[in-house]
Amino acid sequence: MLKPADLFNALRRGGSKVLAPQVSPTFAALGQHQLDSKTDNVAPHPMHSHHFSGSSRPLSSLQIQILERVETCYQEAEIALKRTFLRPVTQFSLRGKSAGTAHLQQNRLRFNAVLLRENSEAFLAEVVPHEICHLLCFQLFGKTKPHGKEWQSLMLTVFKVKPSTTHSFNTTSVAGKDVEYRCACGPIRLSIRRHNKVLRGESRYICKRCKAHLIAA
Repeated sequence: MLKPADLFNALRRGGSKVLAPQVSPTFAALGQHQLDSKTDNVAPHPMHSHHFSGSSRPLSSLQIQILERVETCYQEAEIALKRTFLRPVTQFSLRGKSAGTAHLQQNRLRFNAVLLRENSEAFLAEVVPHEICHLLCFQLFGKTKPHGKEWQSLMLTVFKVKPSTTHSFNTTSVAGKDVEYRCACGPIRLSIRRHNKVLRGESRYICKRCKAHLIAA
């Protein structure tokens, strides 16, 4: 793990350039703004606009809190690292057992809306900084190990959050459906994705122990 002094030395050697990833169309914005002198209207600053992209349904109060938390984290990072960062596009479209994910080259964050409802405090305290650090790490250092020393140092130095690599949420509500198959060994559960492949005639599956073809129960 990089010590704080080593982290800042590495940042100085890397210069002040911040990458400008491609940003998809936006539907709403939160964050700092500046006054447009020509029109006297409030217009979003290109670096400080926080973008939300998603469905046409209204945001829940928790999702709004996440957007506000993202903006707060970026302001903290700019103060700590003494540079500006392009705000990411944020979506609540992630499914499955992952709480969040960061798309580095797209400068995009995706959060799991179901797990957010069930673990709101942990999302605000840990998940948001965790994913933001992935984006910051890419913009500061380029491609690095996903949870390497650079990412760990940003978590500790900027956000004062323990750099845990995985969450421990109960994922029962987001677990994928499965289907029971059988062989000589007994019942075996196949994911719905594999089951659909069998139905389409694209795949057949064999038990690793008895080598017999699995048959739907």
